[in-house]
Amino acid sequence: MEKTLIRQVRVGGVPEHFNLPWQMAIADNAFDEISADVHYTDVPGGTGELTRALRDGELDVALVLTEGAVLDILQNGGNCLVKVFVDSPLTWGIHVAYHSEITDVKGIRGKRIAISRYGSGSHLIAVVDAAERGWSTADMSFVVVDNLNGARKALAASKADVFLWERHMTQPYVDNGEFRRVGERQVPWPAFVVSVRRDFVSRNASVLRGMLDIVARYAGNVKRRKSSAALIASTYGLQRADAERWLADVRWGTGYRRPLAALQRVHRALSAQGVIESSHFDADQVWHRIT
Repeated sequence: MEKTLIRQVRVGGVPEHFNLPWQMAIADNAFDEISADVHYTDVPGGTGELTRALRDGELDVALVLTEGAVLDILQNGGNCLVKVFVDSPLTWGIHVAYHSEITDVKGIRGKRIAISRYGSGSHLIAVVDAAERGWSTADMSFVVVDNLNGARKALAASKADVFLWERHMTQPYVDNGEFRRVGERQVPWPAFVVSVRRDFVSRNASVLRGMLDIVARYAGNVKRRKSSAALIASTYGLQRADAERWLADVRWGTGYRRPLAALQRVHRALSAQGVIESSHFDADQVWHRIT
């Protein structure tokens, strides 16, 4: 028997340009074609807040950094990944306050790192970066600041020394003299995945697939339209040239293939950091195939 279509789906993501296709689809009432009432919410707290909201039933679907989504599932269960949302890797800027005495990336070693919360991308990638540089991660110092604005305040007040965040979203604060970018870190896996509560996907797989197909269509339109860079720049406070560079580099996911090698790389990185104990990776624990 055909499953009853749900009337409302609650979707959350970070307030960044990656999620513009969701907002455009909602503005166009595109989800009416699958009889879904989709509500999208910006979650400034990032990955840790998104995965918590999923577990607590406040969201049905979350657009989450891959490393944080995998960590959440391995530690807590309850959620699962169903699709790569942004296939291109994320480049993290490594920032200090403009007035900081730190002049290059070597100077961040042992300094206080601002993070949105433990388990967030700003936390995990700071550890990944330190490990990649051969530094001990055992004595790293973190300051929880909730979000990007919290990091701006913490660095300005010298309550934290370093902050890692997506480089395009922080570019306005480099341009206006709040931050200096002393380095970058690109991670070797897709930037964002779609994480869903298992109880939700078990009841609503066809609606979920329909939603994601519609968003993929809108993402393709964003890539193709000449007006997109201007829209992104005005919406997110970027310079037109920066928006054009970002748009040229970003690749939204188009299919539903499980990225096994990338998930294994994430697991190895988490294991090396000591945030998970098991060295065995079971992809079926993390990924649910929807048809």
